[in-house]
Amino acid sequence: MMLLHIMARGRIGRSPEAELVERYAKRITWPFKLTELPETGGKIPATLAPVREVLLDERGKQLTSEEFADLLGRWRDEGVREARFVIGAADGHGGEARSQADLLIAFGAMTWPHLLARAMLAEQLWRATSILAGHPYHRSG
Repeated sequence: MMLLHIMARGRIGRSPEAELVERYAKRITWPFKLTELPETGGKIPATLAPVREVLLDERGKQLTSEEFADLLGRWRDEGVREARFVIGAADGHGGEARSQADLLIAFGAMTWPHLLARAMLAEQLWRATSILAGHPYHRSG
């Protein structure tokens, strides 16, 4: 099963946002990992090849929950071992990182706090895996 890996710059600490991330992380039935990196620098962990890297970026594509689920399902079915979702520091991602990523996604045109973006991403990963499992919770439209 494909590993869903959130990699985020900065520490979330003990906060309401951290509680939300943990709540959704516990619900995700696929392998899940959260890695916190320093605001700058820090070594990116080794990958489980093949890997897909997705950057959360204001210039990214806006996907519906169903489209996001379809993407994850397609990658899983293609044998991708790890899907990395990278949340940058406050100033975002550099041009080189954006050009090397497999996909850029955005949670709408508004700017969201980085800690809240983590919780929103964890919720969407849970929702996508629920959609793929045919769980009755998800309601579209």
